[in-house]
Amino acid sequence: MNRARSIVKSLLPRRVRLFLRAVHRDLVFRRAMRKFLEAPAACLEPENTIVADLIYGWGNEPWSASDGYLDGCIQHALASSGPILECGSGLSTLLVGAVAQRRGLGYWALEHTPAWATKVKKYLDRYKIRSVIVCAGPLVNYGDYLWYSPPLESMPDSFALVVCDGPPGTTEGGRFGLAPIMRERLKPGCVILLDDASREQELAIAKRWEAEIGASFEILGSSKPYIEMTVLGGGVMPGSTRAH
Repeated sequence: MNRARSIVKSLLPRRVRLFLRAVHRDLVFRRAMRKFLEAPAACLEPENTIVADLIYGWGNEPWSASDGYLDGCIQHALASSGPILECGSGLSTLLVGAVAQRRGLGYWALEHTPAWATKVKKYLDRYKIRSVIVCAGPLVNYGDYLWYSPPLESMPDSFALVVCDGPPGTTEGGRFGLAPIMRERLKPGCVILLDDASREQELAIAKRWEAEIGASFEILGSSKPYIEMTVLGGGVMPGSTRAH
């Protein structure tokens, strides 16, 4: 098999190989998405490869959430008692958004990259996922950190689940802005799923949130761990959330 691949690679121009791979990814994605939409919970069963196929088909492996993190997001969405907020859109928007639609839950996804927001909206339209409101706009300077500018006036008073995989880790302040900006809407019982727990920055942010909004957290997953945090309430959040 490896020899055959090497022969094909040597014979076909790079642009042709890239085209064929893109076609294959799309076919895999369409097939896997169809199965996922039919029975999201079944995709969480051991040995089920649907989520892994979706990650491959989505074609953004270096930056895409791991199957473990996506499994956690799907599982919590299936049990969520209220609206869902997502920080940074992507494959998770489609999967969790589809679950939210099945359960009649509101879903708000914050995204700062216009081209990426356009791609996500295209896929939401393709699969008729109407529950998701993609809020696209540049990151805003809040003084000590950059974060999204959510349309608070049109959002629900509280969220039951937060899928947090953005902004990028290279952003000033990273993902910290979720707590000070959305604090009043992260009621006791709200679950926050923070990806990339292997990075020191994310662990530091989780510890700050633990103290400042009153929460407990644990690290889950092995190959690419993530943080599951539950808001308890009673924390003390210093500073102002006014943008500059």
